[in-house]
Amino acid sequence: MRLRVVHETRYVYEEPVTTSHHLIHVTPRALDRQTCILHDIAISPSPGVLRKRIDYFGNATSYFGIHEAHRTLTVVAKSDVRLKIGPRPLPPASPPWEEVQSQTASDRKPPWAEAREYRYDSPYVRTTKEVREFAEVSFPRRRPLLEAMLDLTARISTEFKYDPTATGVSTPVAEVMQLRRGVCQDFAHVEVACLRSLGLSARYVSGYLLTTPPPGKPRLVGADGSHAWIATFFPNVGWVDFDPVNNSIPSDHHITVAHGRDFGDVTPLRGVVQGGGGHSLEVSVDVSPVDDVEHDAAESPVGND
Repeated sequence: MRLRVVHETRYVYEEPVTTSHHLIHVTPRALDRQTCILHDIAISPSPGVLRKRIDYFGNATSYFGIHEAHRTLTVVAKSDVRLKIGPRPLPPASPPWEEVQSQTASDRKPPWAEAREYRYDSPYVRTTKEVREFAEVSFPRRRPLLEAMLDLTARISTEFKYDPTATGVSTPVAEVMQLRRGVCQDFAHVEVACLRSLGLSARYVSGYLLTTPPPGKPRLVGADGSHAWIATFFPNVGWVDFDPVNNSIPSDHHITVAHGRDFGDVTPLRGVVQGGGGHSLEVSVDVSPVDDVEHDAAESPVGND
């Protein structure tokens, strides 16, 4: 399957911005099941400085600076990604979770050394007693790790309500646990916190999700959005993804962009500005099979609101 992603971010400032500096994570990763065929980032106004690099976590990252007065900032990232069709393979069997926890804590050889880095609290993910008690329900003594992960993912999906009005970007995990509601970022942070509270490795994954319209309804251009899920480390397999919002193993509808300790490591666009006063923000994400895009291009320009 070949998918096209158009991710547009637009800031409108009340006052002129005299200078700004930004980091962006919008480039899909190269993975066994995923190949980024084409990628382009258009920035307006045109930046005076644009640099690309690979960050500590292996994500493609771009920095740009604008040193002329502007009242709007628009960043449009376009990517064509080829995904393998079918469900991702799961470990045929997994050891008890305590054995994985013990080896993660003690083994300093690759690939365990990398996994150990994701066992600890991070700025957006702080473990608490309530988080650990919630996690322990899915992780009784000697339960196989895969069985426990599927149970935890299902419980978060059913016991937490998806509500885009309940939380903000910086809402702490402890508050989400009290509210039992939030968005994909919150669901992912809760599951990451649960695993870390037990001494297991968990990382935050950002990306995109191809959505399917209700039967008989047209697919709305621009109606998709950035998505988030988690991954945990399995012996002899590596990192395995779980989507707590959809209670699923991410497959050919998920496009991976970046991973890190939490949302702060993989923010699609962040920065600092001088001036500007208040601002408004509009984000549009469209994920479409390429054939559909090409067929509808004349009637439905991708990314239009």
